[in-house]
Amino acid sequence: MKGAIVGFGFISGKGHLPAYQRREDVEIAAVADLCPARLEAARKALPRARLYSTYQELLEKEQLDFVDISTPPVHHAEIALAALAKGAHVLCEKPLTTTLAEARSLVDAARKVRRVVFPAHNYKHAPVVKFALETIASGRIGTVRAVTLNTFRTTHAKGVPEWRTDWRRDKKTSGGGIAMDHGSHSFYLTFAWLGTLPTQVTAKALTLDQQWDTEDNLNCVLTFPNGYAHAFLTWTAGVRKVIYSLQGTRGALVIDDDNWEITSDGQSEKGLIESDWMDASHTKWFNSLFDQFKTAIASGDFVNRELREAVACIQIIETAYRSNAEACRELPLPLDVTTL
Repeated sequence: MKGAIVGFGFISGKGHLPAYQRREDVEIAAVADLCPARLEAARKALPRARLYSTYQELLEKEQLDFVDISTPPVHHAEIALAALAKGAHVLCEKPLTTTLAEARSLVDAARKVRRVVFPAHNYKHAPVVKFALETIASGRIGTVRAVTLNTFRTTHAKGVPEWRTDWRRDKKTSGGGIAMDHGSHSFYLTFAWLGTLPTQVTAKALTLDQQWDTEDNLNCVLTFPNGYAHAFLTWTAGVRKVIYSLQGTRGALVIDDDNWEITSDGQSEKGLIESDWMDASHTKWFNSLFDQFKTAIASGDFVNRELREAVACIQIIETAYRSNAEACRELPLPLDVTTL
């Protein structure tokens, strides 16, 4: 597959590209980035690739199987729509878009031009998260009725030093704070673990570091037809860590980074599954994700489950912001993404 990367920042340079370079079925033929220093970095990493200062020029001059979009979120929709119009499949970093309207426009375009749009929902591919799904399927903890997801970070993820390192804290570029940047990971895990989609959301967003115009803490509760999920996301913690719990009718699974503990029928078992949570590039998870992208292309699954879940995540994020603005009211999630 012949691909191009648009946005050669941290996640594409340290995460996606090293994974592509280890594969025999992918050639990254071109890179676009508006920052000359990042194009120089791309030249060093990919001496044979053609380099462009705009995505428009890249799409005009290249014939591609797919485009990997790794720019800040506010540009995702416009670049994805342009790539689709040129006949390329799209792999897009999360969040897919910054508004529900944009997300729906990508669904419509994917269906119209018969090209795949696929979000980089990489947490699904962490080994310990796959273990959680296996545990649910085994029946050891019974039917999951409640999920908690705690994501602790000591700061926002920093961008490359050559270009606006703190862009995630600028709403004009990021579209929002930690809910926009990290919410998707928590939300799509709840879909998998509760086996359905939420119907309501209640949220409280806080900005503890007042020098920025985006929130650095989010508390939210998702109500599901068969249970609930509580997600807490913070950029102001004293430690970098994820702690997840899945509460079932027969027991529970608790994940603390790479460590897990299952309690079932009064008996406990502990273990460890190396998942490299501390590696922010998550390169080791990327092959599994890209294999799913390839499968969607091969099967013509243009409006695939992952895309629908990405739209659901955007609806939650958008509604969570509205809930916070409206005195933390519980608000409905009216769009049934399964009908898209």
